[in-house]
Amino acid sequence: MKLATIEIGSRNVVSAPPPLPRARGTIFINAARRGARSVLADLRQAGSARALFPFGVGPMLDATLLNTTGGIAGGDVFGYAGAAGPGAWLGMTTQAAERAYRARLGETGQMTVGLSAAVGARLDWLPQETILFDGSALVRRLEVDLAGDARLLAVEAVVLGRAAMGERITGLSFVDQWRVRRDGKLVYADALRLAGSAANLARRARLGGAGAMASVLLAGDDAVALLGPVRRLLGEEAGAGVVRPGVLTVRMLAPDGFDLRRRLMPVLELLRGAPLPSMWKM
Repeated sequence: MKLATIEIGSRNVVSAPPPLPRARGTIFINAARRGARSVLADLRQAGSARALFPFGVGPMLDATLLNTTGGIAGGDVFGYAGAAGPGAWLGMTTQAAERAYRARLGETGQMTVGLSAAVGARLDWLPQETILFDGSALVRRLEVDLAGDARLLAVEAVVLGRAAMGERITGLSFVDQWRVRRDGKLVYADALRLAGSAANLARRARLGGAGAMASVLLAGDDAVALLGPVRRLLGEEAGAGVVRPGVLTVRMLAPDGFDLRRRLMPVLELLRGAPLPSMWKM
């Protein structure tokens, strides 16, 4: 990046790069139960974020989130919030894979997701993959509040560059934090940090050379019952377990994004008990 030069007296002084425009986007969606269906009760959106609602005939309200900038650069800030009222079923996905682009030194993209589900509600957080490009810097946070018997299905998948395009990662910074509470009590917490060079990311304690990974969480009364079917579906290719009563987790690594999606989709459909949003079709 070319630095600006200013002249002071007889000296030329190199200044910091000029500030770049940054994207901001927020969405809030509230779903309510009306008879046998879930409907939109409230929608607020601003900046570079939009929500679409494809036509559906099932009991759930499906929302598709769109980042109109096409990705997240250093300094961008996005916030998504969803609330499912008593007995409602809200599903949230993204129109396409999110992209985290190369960031300037000291700048980090921010994405915060806040979800809540009332008694008897279901909430599915099913975004498509996040592609981390070389030199990207992204901090992502997921905060969930569940009431009573509310059910949550959440997934976050990460792809390190697009292997089919010949992209390679030489360094990046990525932080992913999850916090899930039920009736105000913390029932699940997770933190992931990927940083440094390609050699560092290839270490066994990191990704072991994998080009893509996914984390899946199911919080609900049927978590224990679904553990066996999930393990039979995964075989030896991934790990699944119940970390505490009512909380099922799945970890999955893959060589690339295509292979990850191929293995991930059947797991999500099993846990959801319903087809995935149309945006997920391969």
